Amino acid sequence: MNVLPRIQKIIDIFTEKKISIAIAESCTGGYICHIFTNISGASNVFERGVVSYSNAAKIEFLNVDAEVIEEYGAVSENVAEQMARNIREISKVDIGIGITGIAGPTGGSKEKPVGLVYIGFSTERKTIIEKRIFNTDRIKFKKKVLNVVLTYLEKIGQ
Repeated sequence: MNVLPRIQKIIDIFTEKKISIAIAESCTGGYICHIFTNISGASNVFERGVVSYSNAAKIEFLNVDAEVIEEYGAVSENVAEQMARNIREISKVDIGIGITGIAGPTGGSKEKPVGLVYIGFSTERKTIIEKRIFNTDRIKFKKKVLNVVLTYLEKIGQ
């Protein structure tokens, strides 16, 4: 799947509409930001990316509430929502994206299986969370998350 033409189109549309984004990644480890910034002109719309792999990083850099992590776990709808909203507010952008999950092959449980991911999309009007389970290897997991992100951004750009 060659995603670069899709990203180029998103960048072109967002540049024209003056839409800016910031991304907070955990389980994808910066992959989404890396792929996005492979396109010339990304700086017109991409403000910043934060890899907040540890709970401490989520708390320190994204102001995720430690009590929320304690109560719901780092891989939860609640944390994805805070990651998305807080990266948007901190970065002063139009869209904040927060990603937290379990890429595997270890780390899963019955309640939170390997492949579980929560992807938060935050705008000034609302924050939505998409829950997905991708039963695949780590690299394909990241590519599938990227596809969800691009699909959302394409809808925004319409």
